Amino acid sequence: MRALCTVFIVVALALPVFAQDGQGWTFSGRFQGSSNSSGLVMKADPTLGYSFSRNFQTYVGLPFYFVKDSSTISTTSTTPTSNGFMNGLGNAYLGFHIGVDRDAVNFASNVEASAPTGDKDKGLSTGRATVDWTNSFSHSISSVTPFASIGLANTVSDTSFFVRPFTSLGLVSHFDGGAKFSLSQFVDVAASAYGVRAAGQQRIFSKLFKRQSTTSATTSSTGTGKRVFETSGETIGTAELSNDQGFSAWLTAHSGSKMNFQAGYTRSAGYDLNTLFFGVGFRVGH
Repeated sequence: MRALCTVFIVVALALPVFAQDGQGWTFSGRFQGSSNSSGLVMKADPTLGYSFSRNFQTYVGLPFYFVKDSSTISTTSTTPTSNGFMNGLGNAYLGFHIGVDRDAVNFASNVEASAPTGDKDKGLSTGRATVDWTNSFSHSISSVTPFASIGLANTVSDTSFFVRPFTSLGLVSHFDGGAKFSLSQFVDVAASAYGVRAAGQQRIFSKLFKRQSTTSATTSSTGTGKRVFETSGETIGTAELSNDQGFSAWLTAHSGSKMNFQAGYTRSAGYDLNTLFFGVGFRVGH
């Protein structure tokens, strides 16, 4: 795996020299984490991408998770490493991105499919392939950029603002909207509201618990509110298990488009969680 990553880095750095205008390889990565009363979940997410044109790109990636449950909740944890963290590979993914910039509005459509390469017993996979289709809109007005997105998936995906303490399987729609304000060339502040609405049966696989059995539960009888991932490795229930809504606020410091640091706060009203998050990202190549 280490040798393969080295090859990816070398290829990503070398091929842009030979790429035509609008085409080329990109190697990017992001290390992010979310901390709340349930625990700390961090994710390293390297990605190799190729741009066929200014408007169409494809990419592949394989995340790696570091999970530490909270000492304030009673769990039957996975066997931890010496530093107290449970580590493991997540689901390998393949994505396709189309973006169109216009004076009236900027539009992007992204389809991402994942394979069940993560450990289901650690909650890093559902054991099934998943797909997330998201459409985004934005428009800059001076130093303010309003934005919105809407999507459809069969899993509740992680975001830049919330690395979730669980993996889910079941049909969901998701949406968010907010605005970014540029304080300077290198610093932005932003805020957004989000919502997740599920349909049909949902399965919740906890990243805090080792999966030993499957529990059928209602949200009123299991966990702290809907937080079944604090008390069970796997839970099968109604759409209410995955329904969520809340808001985020954050600050981003960046150096052009090559590197950025992000920190902020997310309030999940659905799960009654207050989360502090951070993220460090980089990009090299085209």
